[in-house]
Amino acid sequence: MLIGEVARRSGVSTRMLRHYDALGLVRPTGRTVGGYREYADADIRRIFHVESLRTLGLSLREVARALEDPAFAPQALVGDLIRRTEERLGRERELLERLRAVEGAEPGDWRDVLRIVELVRNLGSADPPRRLQTVLNPAATEPVPTELLTAAVLAENEPNMAGALRWALARAGTDGLAGLAPGLRSADAEVRRRAVLAVAEIPGAAATALLTAALDDPAPAVRGPAALAAGGRGVGAAEPVLVALVVAGTNDVEAGEVLGALSQDPVAAERILAALTAALAAHEADTSVRLRLIQALVELPGSAALEVLRPLRADPDPSIALVATAFADLVATRASG
Repeated sequence: MLIGEVARRSGVSTRMLRHYDALGLVRPTGRTVGGYREYADADIRRIFHVESLRTLGLSLREVARALEDPAFAPQALVGDLIRRTEERLGRERELLERLRAVEGAEPGDWRDVLRIVELVRNLGSADPPRRLQTVLNPAATEPVPTELLTAAVLAENEPNMAGALRWALARAGTDGLAGLAPGLRSADAEVRRRAVLAVAEIPGAAATALLTAALDDPAPAVRGPAALAAGGRGVGAAEPVLVALVVAGTNDVEAGEVLGALSQDPVAAERILAALTAALAAHEADTSVRLRLIQALVELPGSAALEVLRPLRADPDPSIALVATAFADLVATRASG
């Protein structure tokens, strides 16, 4: 079969067939008397093999390797294709989110569209100062649309920039909660953490409800900040998570202070005292944990902690006994004053 007929039947151009021949991918079995390429059935099957590999995204060099190298591992090929596909999908998802941000900002005319596209591009810049400049000093007199801010907050990983974005979003009040709520349901714990930190800076009952729901998050990095923020708003459901923070030594000082504030309510104080006492018993062999728990006990108002601290003055661990004695005296003085 001559090259023209092969091209017509296979859908592969004659130019590409000649290129395959030059590369050694598909060399026709024979030549006519006039020197024209003549393809056998096996050659045509190889053409379709090459085309099928190309549709998977392989380069011609990778196709040649797959066809000729006996040591070439199909598993490696599939793994590479998966990686490329994931990267492509990531780029497409990013583009989709940017387009949604433009649509959500409801541009009124082409000037608005161009401005919003520029904002999206600047907020997605790899340069943190440029992103910061976009938030703090927008080119137009209008503020950055809330939809763009929420998307940027959920994507930002540079701490200083993230703080600036949360500050800017908090100025929009509860308008930002609609965009942050999906972030709290993300499969990515880091995105959920960013969403919690942003919600924590927005006042109101709706924000408090979102923080309370986040107390059940499976990731400690998410439920910890949620507990600090919700507990600071008087949510009693944060108490177990706050005690866990003290035990773990993660923001334990802040967690102790929030527990102390919650203990202004007598009923909550009883619960918190019982929880801290139980934690002390559960970690009897861990001095560092016990010291943190003792410090949290001192944050409780009144003299309630004395019944726990006084027996610890005779603890066999010298460091525990010393700290318990000092803190017991402090609590007693504070209560009598």
